[in-house]
Amino acid sequence: MRILSVNMGRSVAAEWAGQLGRTAIDKRPVQHRVPVGVNGLSGDERADQKHHGSFEQAVYAYAREDYDWWEDQLGRELRDGRFGENLTTLGLDVNGAFIGERWRIGSAVLEVTGPRVPCVVFRNWMDEPGWVKRFTEAARPGAYLRVIEIGELGAGDEVAIVARPEQGVTVADWFRARHGNEDALRRILAVPGHDARWDEMAERVLVAGPPSGTDEQAVTPTA
Repeated sequence: MRILSVNMGRSVAAEWAGQLGRTAIDKRPVQHRVPVGVNGLSGDERADQKHHGSFEQAVYAYAREDYDWWEDQLGRELRDGRFGENLTTLGLDVNGAFIGERWRIGSAVLEVTGPRVPCVVFRNWMDEPGWVKRFTEAARPGAYLRVIEIGELGAGDEVAIVARPEQGVTVADWFRARHGNEDALRRILAVPGHDARWDEMAERVLVAGPPSGTDEQAVTPTA
């Protein structure tokens, strides 16, 4: 398990980038080692600080294996960083990671906090018909991480899983449950110590049906 690519970007003006009109989704691979602080990779920017600026979303990881799957689906090449991720991984089941799982990469330690949920900027950036729906149905969202120990990392670094809950909520189940999948929600409810907000969601989903909307501004449980 290793980091295939470290990707960073700058905030730029874009008419298609929602109400803010700016985005840093265009992440590009860098060759140098990168310092990691509590707010993410040094030199990387996030334009929408209101919805993407929290410490819980300091770093975004996506698996090369999931890119390869998407290439078959879309019939086009997808370079590392195309989805706006900071870390493109190889050999790591990002979507199967538990919320709270910790990875040591280089000298930094990162903790999985949840999945990426597609938004209007991502939809417009990809320019694919029905992109939000397709991304949601595929349930290959990648994972957000927060920084537990600052350090530095670079392409080629191994990913070591240094802590993992004995029982937990996977990134994929979090994502599916957030979008109304009853089986995923029931798996989460069976995990001891799960966030009480999942119980609130269960009352709505299992009785009234799945929540509406797929934007990242929704308030959702973390684990």
